[in-house]
Amino acid sequence: MNYRVHITRPLPQIAVDLLEEAGYQVTVPNDDGLPSRDELLNSVKDARGILSILTEKIDKEVLEAAPDLKVVSNMAVGYDNIDVEAATSRGVAICNTPGVLTDTTADFTWALLMAVARRVVESDNYVREGRFQWWGPRLLMGTDVYGKTLGIIGYGKIGQAVARRARGFEMEVLYSGSTAPETSEWGRKVSQEELLERSDFVSLHVPYRRSTHHLIGAEQLNRMKKSAYLINTARGPVVDENALISALKNGDIAGAGLDVFEDEPKVHPGLCELDNVVLAPHLGSATVATRERMAAMAARNLIAVLEGKEPLSVVNPAVLR
Repeated sequence: MNYRVHITRPLPQIAVDLLEEAGYQVTVPNDDGLPSRDELLNSVKDARGILSILTEKIDKEVLEAAPDLKVVSNMAVGYDNIDVEAATSRGVAICNTPGVLTDTTADFTWALLMAVARRVVESDNYVREGRFQWWGPRLLMGTDVYGKTLGIIGYGKIGQAVARRARGFEMEVLYSGSTAPETSEWGRKVSQEELLERSDFVSLHVPYRRSTHHLIGAEQLNRMKKSAYLINTARGPVVDENALISALKNGDIAGAGLDVFEDEPKVHPGLCELDNVVLAPHLGSATVATRERMAAMAARNLIAVLEGKEPLSVVNPAVLR
């Protein structure tokens, strides 16, 4: 077994070690930057497996460039970067890494929420720029978090982990979503309309698909309180950024915390001009321990498929039967 597997971007070494220990020839770029389209297509030509990152689009063209391909193992929970239908039609298994990043992403959701509510980034800049000349009772006043209402759109594992943390802030939790459970010990299910109208903080945790594209647009932002904040650690295109910028500039909502962007890695320049937005470069799962667990799970998924075993998580299990 001297199959070659290609890793599309440098990642924690544990993935390479696991694949090499299993007897596979591993190729991985030396550069941390995004590979060009031609580089990606050339790299997968004789690959039996691909360990992909969410930034690489694994579409029909890539699948056709790799005729021996049996598995694409995505180091992410989401897999909107992969054409699952095209892969399934070619008998290629698609794997992902749910569960291992749940709590880390929930923690970062709260980091964004607290940062924008209490104006942490503005305050840091204020001090660094030498503007802190005296303390005053009206200096950089923010918004209380405790006792407020938190609305969670998308109540899967991450959404529920965010809800559990709200208990410590004595918050009322409302949640919505087509697949959300009817009851939960951490919150109450309501319509999305009621959630938007009543929440002081709205946090997004839905997967990206056609039905969630611009789930939050001008109409939804207009339903929110003028004192409310929007937090997005899901996927960028879930939010219409042009509508969000207008709402923030016009005072229709108070602020936003964004870990993802509509045209990532590009960031709308209108967002960068606003003080009431906290921006992060897709860091939801970015801790050493979690990224290592994700890389290891992605590698183990890939190995399992190539060895004819059941992977830890497979998106299209029919291809394995």
